[in-house]
Amino acid sequence: GTGYSSLSYLQNFNLHALKIDKSFVNGLPDNRDSIEICKAIIALSHSLDLRVVAEGIETAAQYQLLKRLGADESQGYYTGRPMLPEAITEMLRTAMFSGSPEIG
Repeated sequence: GTGYSSLSYLQNFNLHALKIDKSFVNGLPDNRDSIEICKAIIALSHSLDLRVVAEGIETAAQYQLLKRLGADESQGYYTGRPMLPEAITEMLRTAMFSGSPEIG
């Protein structure tokens, strides 16, 4: 994020992942500065053995560029809309049992 972020936190906390804030993703794929910032975040994260999560992805072009740049995970409307808990439960139930032999 950009709110209370500081690179010193990378040394002070036991982190496993770093997020690319939506404010940087918004400019993709056309804004050169946004591309370079995302590249730098990904390179820094990977050099510290951190996973990279890109948030706020809304288009296929953003998703494909971030994937090509090396982002490990994605969040946003392009990959999944917010869901009610009941809908998530049903989605997981369907995914678990689709293609499985009948339970009898």
